[in-house]
Amino acid sequence: MPKNDKFYTFHLSHKTKSKIYIRRIEVSKKILHRSIVGLILTLSLTVLSFTGIFKNNSIAKSEAENSSALINQQLTQNPNNPSTEQKTINYSHPAKSDSLAINSGGPVTSIDMDMESEPVIEESEMENRMRTIQTTSNPAFLPTIWAHLGKINNEYGYRRNPFGGRSYEFHAGMDIDGDKGDAVMAPANGIVTKAGWHGGYGNLIEIDHGNGLTTRYGHLSQGNVMVGDTVQRGQLIGLIGSTGRSTGPHLHYELRMNDKPINPRRLLPSAPVEMKRLG
Repeated sequence: MPKNDKFYTFHLSHKTKSKIYIRRIEVSKKILHRSIVGLILTLSLTVLSFTGIFKNNSIAKSEAENSSALINQQLTQNPNNPSTEQKTINYSHPAKSDSLAINSGGPVTSIDMDMESEPVIEESEMENRMRTIQTTSNPAFLPTIWAHLGKINNEYGYRRNPFGGRSYEFHAGMDIDGDKGDAVMAPANGIVTKAGWHGGYGNLIEIDHGNGLTTRYGHLSQGNVMVGDTVQRGQLIGLIGSTGRSTGPHLHYELRMNDKPINPRRLLPSAPVEMKRLG
């Protein structure tokens, strides 16, 4: 391959039985060099493109596997394990963490959210029933003391969604502030009718006090009683937590009449008082 300053010269030979044919080809050095550089760039871009596609596919696969693992973990979690701390967010109203109400929560009620009508018994009927219960019942079976002493973060009734947004929801009880592990006492004698995981309540205890009155204690970190147990006023029944639909440790306390929520303050004193057993 003879060379000069501007061209590469190639001699191609072809031989037959009687003759030898020689063909001379000249290639511009500039064109050849540009072609080689272009080929290298093309190959480099192709390699980078395939590398990027492979990397993106790997990331997407990893994210999908992680999401699947989280979903499977939630689906396989034992909902009856009272030591499991779970926080269930109301995903219909997403919000940033700094917009969440402090130590609040409660289940999403299935009751009609008509702001003009509360899901309670009619006032006249309520007053008659409460008067009868209070005058004829054994006082030890009336939940007239506080199950936990703490600041009231949410009252009974309609409130803004504690998980953020502009929506309102009906709160069937009271949110009483506390630290995880604080004691929850029975405010009256009764029989335990629920003890375990119960949807948005998280770990729940329900006590039947007779005369159609029941009380509920939600978001517990631990329950100390079982269904069928008889409890006495002032007895330790569980510990405060933040299980279920909750933004932080507190007690969701609920009073019900014939399984319909009513305002707990109908029986509670105006200010928290110490829990004592009746003699």
